[in-house]
Amino acid sequence: MNNPSPVTRQTWQVDVAGLTVELPIVAIKPDFAISLMMVVDLGVKFGEHVGRKLAEKLGPLKPDVVVGAATLGIPVAIEVSRALALDSYVILQKSPKIHLGDALVQRISSITSKGEQRLLLDRRSIPLLSGKRVVVVDDVVASGSSLKGSIELVRSAGANVVGSGVILTEARDWQTMLGEDRALIHSLAHIPQFAPGPDGWTPIPETFL
Repeated sequence: MNNPSPVTRQTWQVDVAGLTVELPIVAIKPDFAISLMMVVDLGVKFGEHVGRKLAEKLGPLKPDVVVGAATLGIPVAIEVSRALALDSYVILQKSPKIHLGDALVQRISSITSKGEQRLLLDRRSIPLLSGKRVVVVDDVVASGSSLKGSIELVRSAGANVVGSGVILTEARDWQTMLGEDRALIHSLAHIPQFAPGPDGWTPIPETFL
C-alpha cells in the first residue's frame, strides 16, 4: 500500500514583495508541516520579480558576484545576477560530478531533505570569489544549515560575504543557526511553520531574537 501524500488540502497565502502566491502546506511529520515554495514551478515572471526585488535590496552592498546553491538557489542566483547587471555567478553543487573530484566541501542538513548533504565548490571558481564582495542567495532559509554552509564555504574560498538574499524566511530557527551572520539576511517575505489544530494546520507561535 502506498504512503499517503504529505501534501495537504490547505494552502498558505504570502505576499512576496507585492506578488501574492498560494503555497501548499506539506506535512513533514504527523505533528509538523511547512508551506512549500518550489520556485522552479512558479514561472518566469515570478523568477524575474524576485530577482529584481532582491537586487534592489542587495545592490547597495555593491556585490561583485552572486553565489547560489543547487538546486532551487540556481534560478535565484541567475535572476539576481541579471537584475544587478552581473554576468558571472557561482553555483555550489550538492551532487558529485566528474569535474568536482577535488572540490572544496562543506557538510550541511536541510529541513526538506533527508540526511546529511554536501555543498561542493569547484576550485576553478575560487578566482571569481577570492577577495571579492559576494552575496549568497537562496529560495528559503528555514533551519539555516544550508545557508550557513554556503556562507562558510564561500568564505573558505577567500570571499568577503557582504550580504545574503532569500525569497522567504521560514520560522526563526535560522536566526540561532546563523548567529551574528543573521544580520546579513535580506528577505522578501516570511512564512510560519505549522502544527495540527482544531481546524487543520495552524501556524506555530514564534520567538523573535
